Amino acid sequence: MAVKRGKTRAEAVEKAPVGHDNETYVLRLYVTGLTPRSTLAIANVRKICDQHLAGRYELEVIDLYQQPELAKGEQIIAAPTLIKTLPLPLRRLIGDMSDPEKVLIGMDLKARTS
Repeated sequence: MAVKRGKTRAEAVEKAPVGHDNETYVLRLYVTGLTPRSTLAIANVRKICDQHLAGRYELEVIDLYQQPELAKGEQIIAAPTLIKTLPLPLRRLIGDMSDPEKVLIGMDLKARTS
């Protein structure tokens, strides 16, 4: 009897679709309470996602004051931090996300212009 095994992370990365316009982006934004910087980051990420990923993203906002154990699990060393888990590859961005171009490049939505 053959035993099926799940894909390793490397196999999943190799077979992950790249650059499809219908992919759903799964994002987590880690913030520290309702500080001005956290509030700005939330607004900026939502605006960028609404403009460039309308209907194609899931955004989870996590307050590290309410769930500090998640900072260790995700190795969060600064806040706000945006993590794009899907589509692969995983990306991390730190800051208030006020530069839309940097956020788009960081999320692989826009190519770097040398």
